Amino acid sequence: MRLSLKVTAKSARAGVMGWLGDHLKIAVREAPERGKANAAVLRVLEEALALPRGSARIVAGHAAPRKLVEIDGLEEAELRRKVAKIVG
Repeated sequence: MRLSLKVTAKSARAGVMGWLGDHLKIAVREAPERGKANAAVLRVLEEALALPRGSARIVAGHAAPRKLVEIDGLEEAELRRKVAKIVG
């Protein structure tokens, strides 16, 4: 599946913050330089959603706060359940 993200880099805390319209908001502590924030986005997303390592990859928006991520082995309904559980 493909998922639109809104990423906040250099945040005080890292994690899945919830939905912002049709974008999933993700915060990471790393600065957006030399791919550090992008790597952190994938790590936070995979950990928060209990996905196997390497199952998520950024396919668009590498240098922008709005990114498109492709995730293997996850359906939209399952994604929404997992996010609801995380953000309450």
